Formats: sequence, C-alpha cells, structure tokens
Amino acid sequence: MMDRYTPAFLGRRRGWLLVTQLALIAGIVAMGFMQPSRDLTLMAALAVLVAFCSASQDVVFDAWKTDILPAEERGSGAAITVLGYRLAMLISGGLALWLADRYLGWQATYWLMALMMIPGVIATLLAKEPDTHVSTPHSLRQAVVDPLNDFFNRNNAWLLITLIILYKLGDAFAASLTTTFLIRGVGFDAGDVGLVNKTLGLAATIIGALYGGVLMQRLSLFRALLIFGLLQAVSNFGYWLLAVSDKHLWSMASAVFIENLCGGMGTAAFVALLMTLCNKSFSATQFALLSALAAVGRVYVGPAAGWLVELWGWPTFYAFSVFAALPGLLLLLFCRHTLDVMQQSGEFLPRTRYKPGYRWTRRLFSAGCLILAMWLVLLALEAAGWSLLSQLLPHLFEWGMALALTGVMLGVILDYLALKKSSEHQVIRH
Repeated sequence: MMDRYTPAFLGRRRGWLLVTQLALIAGIVAMGFMQPSRDLTLMAALAVLVAFCSASQDVVFDAWKTDILPAEERGSGAAITVLGYRLAMLISGGLALWLADRYLGWQATYWLMALMMIPGVIATLLAKEPDTHVSTPHSLRQAVVDPLNDFFNRNNAWLLITLIILYKLGDAFAASLTTTFLIRGVGFDAGDVGLVNKTLGLAATIIGALYGGVLMQRLSLFRALLIFGLLQAVSNFGYWLLAVSDKHLWSMASAVFIENLCGGMGTAAFVALLMTLCNKSFSATQFALLSALAAVGRVYVGPAAGWLVELWGWPTFYAFSVFAALPGLLLLLFCRHTLDVMQQSGEFLPRTRYKPGYRWTRRLFSAGCLILAMWLVLLALEAAGWSLLSQLLPHLFEWGMALALTGVMLGVILDYLALKKSSEHQVIRH
C-alpha cells in the first residue's frame, strides 16, 4: 500500500510517515483514557491498533532511509537507527514504568508517551522527500508482484536470502538464553544481571553500532560484513569462558560488553546490507520482507537453544554458537562479487543461467509458503474455537516447511553452480 499509493501531502514517504505518526498519537492518547478492569476489550483493540501503526511507521521509515541515503552513508544511517531504536526502547520501557509507578500514574504516562511522538512529527515535516522521479507501481497488483519478481530475478537471489537468515544466527543463539545462563547457569544475582545486561549491554550495543557506522565509511560493504561477522562470532567465546571459569562480576560485565559491542557493529553492517538490496521503486515492500526474513533465525533459535543446552550443557552450547556463525560467513564469501557490484553501481545483476531450474525453485518455495499460510489460518480458527481439520495441522506445517526449505536449498545450489560457471567463463576470457 505504501509503495503503491502517495498521500495528497508531503509525498510518498513523508506523507505515510505523518499518517502513521498521527494515528499513533491518537491511539496512545485513547489508551490513556481506558481502565483495563472496565474496558479490557477496547484496551486490547487499541493496543492492536498501536502495534499495527507502529509496525507501519517502521516500514515507511525503513523505506525513507533506504531511498534517501547514498551508499557511502548507509552504515552511519544504520548506526543512528540502532541508537534511536535502543534509546526509544529504554525510554518507553524502563523509564515509562518507573514514572507510572512513582510519579505520574498510568493515564498521564500514556499521554506523556503520546507527547514524545511530537519530535518525530516535526522531523517528518522538516525532512527531505526522496527522489520523486523513481518509477513507482501503477497498480496494487504491481506493488505486490513486481518487488518479488525484481528480487528473485537477480543473480544470487537465493544465496542472498540464505545469507540474510544465517548472518546473525550465531549472535541469535548466544543472545537467546543470556539472562537464563547468567542467573541459572553461572549463578549471578538477578539484580546484578539486570543492571549489567540491560544498562552496560545497551551502552555497548549503541557504541558498537556507532563505531561500526564510522568504520563503514572506510570499508566496502562486503569487508564490513566479513570483519564484523567474525567479531560477532568470536565474541561469543566470552560466555564460554564464563561457563568454564569461576564466577566474577567483572568477567560477566566484560563478556556482556564485548558481545553487545560486536553485535552492534554487526547490526549496523547488516541493516546497511538490507538497504543495499532494496530497489527504490518498492523499497517499503522489499525492506519489510527482507527484515522479516532476518527475524526467522532470531525467532526460531529459542526453542532449539533450550534443547541444545539440555543436551550439551552451557560450555558446549556457547562453543557451538561461535561455529553457528560460520555458514553465514561462508555464504558472504560466495556473494562478494554481487555485493561489490550493487554497492558501486547501485544496479542489480540479472540472472542469466538455469532459468527452468529457477522456475521450479520458485514454484516449490511458493507452494510451501501457501501451505504454511493455510496452516496459520487453520491455527487461528482453532484458537477461536472452530476446530476445522485440526488433525491436519501438524502435517500442513511439515509439508509447508519441507517444500519451502527444498525450494531454498535448490535455489542455493543453482546460485552456486551459476557462480562457478561465471568464474570459469571469466578465467577463459582472461
């Protein structure tokens, strides 16, 4: 919708930003008038509206920064995004709870949070609108189909998708059980863990993101991703050392600081990668889809991490988290040429080989996604009390995942073979 339609004021990006910000202000103010003991259903509906508008603001803001930033400023832009996001989480989380509990009460705290949206509105009014000469979709169907066709017809598209999912996998494994590990695994006091993990960890992430953004002004995107990815992986050894050594507060602080510092640097490079992969004609759709793919690894490692800890114990688990980062770095090496061309020229290399094979890859992947969508619908209906085909639910999930993963694996293999053929062709030409 945000790629297809342009509001009558401020342009395609700033217009949608203003709409979502004003809707957020109205929703948060309205939540301040609610009493959960009396208006629970209405409070829940407003919370869903605020979450929807918040996600929509994220989508259009990501599109705006993707469109407005030149290649050399994407690292710094990504770092400032991380800084703003982390500070906002701190203010709207810890500070809001403290103010509501000690001074203002819930009603006034909600209104204060709505008031804190005003600087964002002012920034939207003062900001520049990205290039208006970029071609845009002329129908809603084009806005849905064209971004997918544009991405999947690029050279190494499946390798890039797998890279997005796997790049921060080791970091996700390490972070998924950090609090549990520090309290139950090592035996630190919960208050000490909260203080170190939340305050020092937050500061380290912000410093890492900003420092990573500065370094990226001198590094190519590929080199930044490789160096910061290696640092992300190695930093997990700090938790392994905690697991095999005596308990000291300074050792916990050091491990948390180093892991978050390197994670912040990796995040800055990773967000810059997502921006680089977006076509400005439909950057809202593509950035939203790519960032959703990036969340796959982060979301699904939680259950796996708990199972691995039970199976191996904490030291082996954190040693494994280091090696879990290596597949993403290996894929990065395969994608080097593609990333360099995209960063230097701003153009995407078209796919030229194995077109029938890629068509089957997309069909398998699409069929898997369709079955998973059906599984989600039936799951929602069952949760609402409509038990339709509930016995099929496990099978639908298994079939959907199997088809989707088969499609991804086939695409990765074809991308690798195409890369190999291109390299051989270049050698023969030279």
